[in-house]
Amino acid sequence: MPARASPRRPRWARMFVPLTVRRLEKLMRTKALFVACCMVSLPAAAADWLQWGYDPAHSGNNPDEATITSSNVAQLTRRFDVTMNAQTNAAPVLARTVATPGGTRDLLFVTAQSGRTTAYDAADGAVVWSMTTSGTSPTESSPAIDPDRTFVYAYGVDGMVHKYGIGDGVEVTTGGWPQVATLKPSVEKGASAIAFALTRGTTWLYVVNDGYIGDGGDYQGHVTAIDLASSSQNVFNTLCSDVAIHMILNGQNGINDCSSRRNGIWGRSGATYDAGTDRIYITTGNGPFNAHTGGKNWGDSVLALNPDGTGAGGGMPLDSYTPTDFQQLEQNDVDLGSASLTILRPPAGSTVQHLAVQTGKDSRLHLIDLDDMSGTGAPGGVGGAIDVIDVPISQFWMKTQTTSWIAPDGANWVFVGNGSGLSGLKVTLNATTSKPYLQPTWQTNANATSAIVANDVLYHIGSCSGGTCLFARNPLTGAVLWTSATIGSVKWQSPIVVNGAVYVASNTRLQRFDLGSAPATHVVTPASGAHGRIVPGTAQIVDQNATAPFTLVPDVGYAISSASGCSGELEGNVYRTGPVNADCTVQATFAIVHTVTPQAGAHGQIAPSTPQGVADGATTSFIVTPDAHYMIDAVTGCGGALAGNIYTTGAITADCTVSATFAPITHVVSLDANAGGSVSPAGDQIVVDGATVAFTITPDANMGFTASGCGGALDGPVFTTAPVTAACTVTVIFTADDRIFTDGFESP
Repeated sequence: MPARASPRRPRWARMFVPLTVRRLEKLMRTKALFVACCMVSLPAAAADWLQWGYDPAHSGNNPDEATITSSNVAQLTRRFDVTMNAQTNAAPVLARTVATPGGTRDLLFVTAQSGRTTAYDAADGAVVWSMTTSGTSPTESSPAIDPDRTFVYAYGVDGMVHKYGIGDGVEVTTGGWPQVATLKPSVEKGASAIAFALTRGTTWLYVVNDGYIGDGGDYQGHVTAIDLASSSQNVFNTLCSDVAIHMILNGQNGINDCSSRRNGIWGRSGATYDAGTDRIYITTGNGPFNAHTGGKNWGDSVLALNPDGTGAGGGMPLDSYTPTDFQQLEQNDVDLGSASLTILRPPAGSTVQHLAVQTGKDSRLHLIDLDDMSGTGAPGGVGGAIDVIDVPISQFWMKTQTTSWIAPDGANWVFVGNGSGLSGLKVTLNATTSKPYLQPTWQTNANATSAIVANDVLYHIGSCSGGTCLFARNPLTGAVLWTSATIGSVKWQSPIVVNGAVYVASNTRLQRFDLGSAPATHVVTPASGAHGRIVPGTAQIVDQNATAPFTLVPDVGYAISSASGCSGELEGNVYRTGPVNADCTVQATFAIVHTVTPQAGAHGQIAPSTPQGVADGATTSFIVTPDAHYMIDAVTGCGGALAGNIYTTGAITADCTVSATFAPITHVVSLDANAGGSVSPAGDQIVVDGATVAFTITPDANMGFTASGCGGALDGPVFTTAPVTAACTVTVIFTADDRIFTDGFESP
């Protein structure tokens, strides 16, 4: 898109701002001092709420909060209640210690239904800057803040994604910005949050589209993935998915439009990223599905894509899940895609390595194996969920998002709220199948919007005496810990909890609740070695006892070698500090990466199943799982050793391959037969686990016989064992038939 003659200017300079001490000091500064201050690299804050649901997986869980606890949450009081400049149904996002024309502030960002995005001072709710767009409304989208805390990205009702300076709201209108999200803004809406993920050294921004209320017109759901470094983008359409561009209104079928219509992506969080699979997931609602018969329409399905928004080619996603009742969902407008996928952690001992749950208007919970979503090993299959259960307290046409929380004991919980109630379910291991399932644990009839968790406290919005209130609950029991004063009308808003405060944007009201006193803070400084970087890359202000996450990004051809400092731990590519009680430094080093390729023979699996990048000198491990009735025969390669079913490589210094082979489990069925006849087959038999073996018994003249052992049964002259699961013996005893006299006459 060509650059505009001049950038659009924000409205902050023209708006009335209450005169606080902070702003009085601002008035005393000269322009020279303002320029000097803004050139200084000020510490940012790691505990920022950068996108809907806190993280790229949109878990709804902020594990870095430390100030508000279950012990003091009942002391929360309302700090401010201000009227916003436009109505919103979306959740805000927050960045701390932002350099603005009025000084350093914590900022809340809200996108209104009208397409206006506004930055509010998180301390008092004052407007800092505001930018508008024009077009068909409403939008229900939330903005996102880039990982470097430099820009805010917001959906406009003009069908574009806009890029605003985080501190002053100045819009970037060069280098391809604003970016196209839809060429049909009159019929295609941005109802979901802007999202981002940082993977393989690139930050990708995601925006999804659907249709307006009434399901009318020529609209097709799609995701647009934007490379924030190059401003290039990819488009994946969920109808006519072999058309990989933004479609135009009433265009040519299969060229620049699709004759199939009325399919969209409505979930609150939009595109979900899972670091475990390094894929994004989008969930569709409405529209036809025909991919199981070779078509390219993906109504009421969950689709897996590469982080850059591409699939496997030819309009195929990398994988997919479609419920068996997809036709009923479409016919009755019971969209699967009213919510987005929620990533879960499998319990210890699970044969499923990557797990997620999907719900929708049908108020059912679909538990999905992300390594084989339909159970067919390829996209386009129907069914295949690990389990499908009803939401414990159900509501027809449910549109809320499920929440994932890791409890202090390591168990993964799922919280589901709706207009009928709130439920807590625990991800549990089935000891018989070694597969996970959702165990309903507690329920309450209190209605709830999408819930969030912060520092092991569950928050949601629901009905209370006098109207609508915020609630805090014990996530293990559902017991109420705190109820706020009434907050006004809401639709499907969810609060955010960050840096010792609870924020909620409801209709035209923006409110903050806190404990009344600010905690002590410390500075955590990131220090990156060569061949990679740490994001955020600047010093972070962290509350006393809070934790701070840093994403480690190796250069191409390199991997994370080590990460240390601030008593933290590395999980995947995210290093999270321990509770911070003093200034400290997070250090990361990077090393040349080698590729370890796993290979599994027939009758078993190896996980992870995809090539793994391993830093020079490091090791990696694989879980080797044989199919039923098979055992591990051998695992070789990369100088490793097998302990149980876990194969750990030696120190990796070059590309190598780990190969696993499997062999049938066998047992010996011994034959014990005396003289007086023959048995076929003769002698001991080697039998595959779970198989049976049949013996044909032929007695000599004037001889009878009996046969027993191995749980078997006799049918005429044939004795067949039960399925053999251990060594056993078949015994055949031949005996003279005493009913025959020597003179040939039968006894009476």
